[in-house]
Amino acid sequence: MSPIKLVVIAIILYIGYRLLTGGKKKNKAHRPAAPLEEDSPPVVDILVEDPVCHKLVPKKQAIRLQHKENIVYFCSEACCNRFVSKEGEKE
Repeated sequence: MSPIKLVVIAIILYIGYRLLTGGKKKNKAHRPAAPLEEDSPPVVDILVEDPVCHKLVPKKQAIRLQHKENIVYFCSEACCNRFVSKEGEKE
């Protein structure tokens, strides 16, 4: 038997095997996720944008400034000071 015939027969046998087994692969990534613990608190992470440098900062960690009727959030004291100085120049 020539080597080409052996390769063709091997390919046909492989295709037949895949058709019979349904081409199923055992993949560990498709396992169902573990159930969440009922006692764990929900994750609440609200991001606010700094009006000076436009960074997103977690609301709990942001520096707050009461400006007119609104509360403005900043990523740092430096951004807060820049905002205050710019608002002073506008007035």
